[in-house]
Amino acid sequence: MGKSVNQLVKSQPQGLSSIQDLVKEDLDLVATELHRIVVSDFELIDQVNEHLFLTHGKLFRPTLVLLSSRVGGRASDEALTLAAVVELVHLATLVHDDAVDHSVLRRGLPTVNASWTHQVAIIMGDYLYSRGVTELAKLGNLPALEVLAQAANEMAVGEMRQLMSYDALSFGEDDYYRLIGSKTASLMSAACAMGALAGIPSYQSRLARYGNHLGMAFQIADDLLDYTACEAITGKPSGQDLREHKVTLPLVGALANTTEGEHRQIRSFFDTANPSDEDISRIIGIVEERGGLEYARVHADRCAQMAQASLLELSEDPALNALSDAVSWVVDRQR
Repeated sequence: MGKSVNQLVKSQPQGLSSIQDLVKEDLDLVATELHRIVVSDFELIDQVNEHLFLTHGKLFRPTLVLLSSRVGGRASDEALTLAAVVELVHLATLVHDDAVDHSVLRRGLPTVNASWTHQVAIIMGDYLYSRGVTELAKLGNLPALEVLAQAANEMAVGEMRQLMSYDALSFGEDDYYRLIGSKTASLMSAACAMGALAGIPSYQSRLARYGNHLGMAFQIADDLLDYTACEAITGKPSGQDLREHKVTLPLVGALANTTEGEHRQIRSFFDTANPSDEDISRIIGIVEERGGLEYARVHADRCAQMAQASLLELSEDPALNALSDAVSWVVDRQR
């Protein structure tokens, strides 16, 4: 039998490197797969690819694929390619998001749209998507293709929904959860489901549920970091979401408790096209004073507990323990 919820929730948080130990060699092979899949005889594409591989992150989503494929002790060779495809889709969304948001930095390095053009960024994102789909087609794994296609559709709809939110301060908690469910949690859920398809397919629904709750906790914690962390930790300037007039859960939680004067300050901030660092610091101060940060932490922990509970029906093994530790790592990044 697996651990109880209390045992899972109280387990000591591990660093990501410890979580990845079980699949470290496979992650090295995933990196090789990534280069193989995106190679091109078109010079500009190869240049952008080289730049992207300098800026790619910690391979967290491929880690979820690989660990999910090992729960129960079985994993097929397809897991490596599925993990690489998930990372390609993730990279594509980042390239598109940076272009849409006119971001100039990603993990401390210039974005594709800043280094080249917005047109190159959009086309490059499309290229990464298409290469991923091509690899799934070669595998002939229709269930995995269906899972990834659904996630890609949800992410696109989420991005469009965010663009159509004209009055930022009317963006409520339900809107926020719907947005992060589509933009972040959908791909993590797909990663875990695809991993199960390469391991024990009967685990697909439970691991997909785990990935969804994990993704929700991940995004809330990430949005908290935008209020609390420095650029060295997040790879982007602190307060960048506010600078781009994005409403996330810390602000949503604080708005219910602001005074009339504070609400006017926040409204004035969102009406300012180019807020200063001082403006951002003032809003961060209001959010902290009015309990927005703690509000978001509570909700991140709640999502984390639901992720842990999704693992209870599965037999305990090293891969399951690593997935459990991943939940702690996700929420403890904020503290």
